[in-house]
Amino acid sequence: MYSLNLPSFEAKIRKKGHEAQIFDPLRRKYLVLTPEEWVRQHFVNWLIAEKKYPASLIANEAGIKLNSLTRRCDTVVYNRQLEPVMIVEYKEPRVPITQEVFDQVVRYNSVLKVPYIVVSNGLKHYCCRMDYEKMSYDYLTEIPEWGF
Repeated sequence: MYSLNLPSFEAKIRKKGHEAQIFDPLRRKYLVLTPEEWVRQHFVNWLIAEKKYPASLIANEAGIKLNSLTRRCDTVVYNRQLEPVMIVEYKEPRVPITQEVFDQVVRYNSVLKVPYIVVSNGLKHYCCRMDYEKMSYDYLTEIPEWGF
């Protein structure tokens, strides 16, 4: 798979038929090992191991209602009151982070209204802190440590 700008970890990978699968400890099941899933598993592992985010407050493929459509956020992080505080959108390493990628996650945020939006392709990571009073956002140089 791809080398990423994230720490490596001991991913559980198996072969089922002709496809490789990776274990997602949050969803407690094996999933098809796509490049995007590779990024997700590394990023979530990094949030838990390095940034000290509680695994119990992270959801992969969290469903939301956007207008009348059901959509899935790649990862949503919650605070101890179970309020969403961060949306993370992943792309595979070959996909550049563009305005369209940010537009997608901003649409999801119109429902959740989180303070932090993160986009990663495993090589580059961007984090914005939202300011709803000023209707603006600031890019951060780092993804914040746990402490919401």
